[in-house]
Amino acid sequence: MFSSALIPFIGIGLIAQSIDGALGMAYGVTSSTLLLGLGMAPALASASVHMAELATTGVSGLSHGFFGNVDKRLLLRLALPGAIGGMVGAFVLSHLQTPWLGAVVAAYLLILGVSLVLRAWRNRPAPDQPAPPRRTKRLALAAGFLDAVGGGGWGPMTSTSLIAQHLPPRIAIGTANAAEFFVSLAISAVFIGTLGHVYGQAVVGLLLGGLIAAPFAAWLTRHLPARITTAAVGGLVSVLSVITLGRHLLT
Repeated sequence: MFSSALIPFIGIGLIAQSIDGALGMAYGVTSSTLLLGLGMAPALASASVHMAELATTGVSGLSHGFFGNVDKRLLLRLALPGAIGGMVGAFVLSHLQTPWLGAVVAAYLLILGVSLVLRAWRNRPAPDQPAPPRRTKRLALAAGFLDAVGGGGWGPMTSTSLIAQHLPPRIAIGTANAAEFFVSLAISAVFIGTLGHVYGQAVVGLLLGGLIAAPFAAWLTRHLPARITTAAVGGLVSVLSVITLGRHLLT
């Protein structure tokens, strides 16, 4: 039954999925940050977000596939290592505290984000025949782990790194979104096994908002110019990284 208590969570899911589906990042970061602000424990917040992502990433991945934004070979190279990394990260978060890890990841992402903004500002075109992305399995393994530990991070790690290797932004974002379904599935399974429950209203609200936004976001990715998408991804990840580093320096 619909409850007014779901409205804030629907709003969070709608905004987060609109950003994530179009730019390949920020669903988990946005949702987890707001849930933590409401006083939810980190492991429970991450578990609730990833449960909601099972549906939103599934619809988002199918939408990106429909609009031709998914590289199937790259999807296979990302999905399995990402799922393994996510399972390890979920287990670690359920049993250990790793406050220093966020600062390390934020510093790495800040470097990538600034480089993308500079590339878009200088308007340097990608090579006519760019080399296939390298170290994708290692990237997916690390991104899956960090996504589980931080309640988000798959998109910033994978999409930003793939775009930095001159993969067309819509392919990088679409493929990363499709692979995220398998990562969320693995993370959710571990969290349910270790925690035994999630926050039901948060899951339902995030899910409904995300489902509404997912098809529109995939369509937007298809039609945004590569330079604008590159600049937006770089700018967003840079801002989020600065905020994360600031929090770690103040605590």
